[in-house]
Amino acid sequence: MTALLPHITLESGKQPQHSIIWLHGLGADGQDFVPVADELNLPVAVRYIFPHAPQRPVTINGGFVMRAWYDIAKPDIGVQQDEAGIRASQASIEALIAQEVARGIAPSNIFLAGFSQGGAIVLHTALRQTTPLGGVLALSTYLPLAETVPHEAQASARTTPIFMAHGRSDTVVPYASGATSRDALLKLGYTVQWHEYAMPHSVCEAELRDIETWLTDALRK
Repeated sequence: MTALLPHITLESGKQPQHSIIWLHGLGADGQDFVPVADELNLPVAVRYIFPHAPQRPVTINGGFVMRAWYDIAKPDIGVQQDEAGIRASQASIEALIAQEVARGIAPSNIFLAGFSQGGAIVLHTALRQTTPLGGVLALSTYLPLAETVPHEAQASARTTPIFMAHGRSDTVVPYASGATSRDALLKLGYTVQWHEYAMPHSVCEAELRDIETWLTDALRK
């Protein structure tokens, strides 16, 4: 059984029936996206969960130890992917999903969100759930282990809506990586709402408003 990651929990109202598990990017921590909870004006009470990734050496950063969902070996993120690390993080997020289900939250009311590395993990995880989740927010990210998706993804998960957003001047996770991942998901039959912005590897105000609109619609279903 996978131990629960340390995490920050915030509730936007009493007795929330919806949960959003939000993953940070490389080198950050769960605190990174806590301000988003105040930025989003959503129609229902939500429990936000912001987990902290484990500390691990990251090859591309000279082996420096930092919070990371998996190792990155090369500047080209598609090369020498850390499959073991990616799958371990999947198991960690599935443990948080199980915690929410045990609290009485229906899987269809559980959303995964993530930025950069965190976005890669939420995409990877959501596609492999036997019970569809409410939706996925994949920000400035890409689809990891893409070659495994056709035979590992659950058919039922194709109903899980995906919001993808990317900056056109992103040099950390290149725009082309995000667009290629979007196209792969569309080809496999997923519903992807794509947004792009004139920004680098970051989050902008227009993006937050688009997230708010998308989540408002999804939470009302």
